[in-house]
Amino acid sequence: MSNVGKKTGRERGEEWWQTDIIEMRPGVIRLRGYEIQDLIGRVSFPAMIWLMLRGELPGEEQAALLGIALGAAVDHGPQAPSIAIARMAATCGVGINSAMASAINVLGDVHGGAGEQALAFYGDIAAALDGGMTLADAVTARLDRFFAEEKSYVPGLGHRFHPVDPRAPRLIELTRDFAARGIISGRFADIAEAVEAEVARRKGKKIPLNIDGATAVIYGELGFPPPLTRGLFVLSRSVGILAHAWEQSQQSDRNKGPLPREWLWAYAGTPVRPFPQGDDDSK
Repeated sequence: MSNVGKKTGRERGEEWWQTDIIEMRPGVIRLRGYEIQDLIGRVSFPAMIWLMLRGELPGEEQAALLGIALGAAVDHGPQAPSIAIARMAATCGVGINSAMASAINVLGDVHGGAGEQALAFYGDIAAALDGGMTLADAVTARLDRFFAEEKSYVPGLGHRFHPVDPRAPRLIELTRDFAARGIISGRFADIAEAVEAEVARRKGKKIPLNIDGATAVIYGELGFPPPLTRGLFVLSRSVGILAHAWEQSQQSDRNKGPLPREWLWAYAGTPVRPFPQGDDDSK
């Protein structure tokens, strides 16, 4: 019987998964076509992230700006749910990977997703600019639609803890510096600041840009799509999660919940009541 046209087990296995990211077989590891041994010691971690996500190596300045954004959001203390959860999980005696996974799993739309939302918002304005609108008109139109349809917080603005998020002005300052040197266009910084100004005009008070809005500016300037912005935030915050999980695991606390023992939750249910007495209770 002819074997012409038949595929070997290895060939069938290679077709089971298909990826442009990595080529690997015994003795060989290539990431996006580059030998791993050529990357090691020559490529920074932000540049490696870029290569894995985008398929090409970034310029040194692009990698530096990506690293700046990643470094800015690593931690926000145990008042941030993800950090608190990492520490609580560690007091339950789980391993560091479980503590980290527990924390990362709460980085969703409300806690961790605002950067993605902000970049999508900025992207709508950028598309309007491409269509010929002025920046002022594009911002006005997008905010009109937002307040008419969504009636929520404008993504990327305001902070429940900080009157002014100390990270945001520095990130915008650095973005402007990179734009002045021609590394990026500065377009998304213009959009974010125009949104901030228009919201202040409408509200009668300034609601400053926050870490999500500022990092969204950088990720937009670097050409990352909005969904990856959330993934990049997860990578960034994982550093703080790891640090807190490790620190807590070295302490003696056990089963440390979200509140001290003397601070119990507010019970709003049915007041104390007697158990119904039935006929059989007297027997």
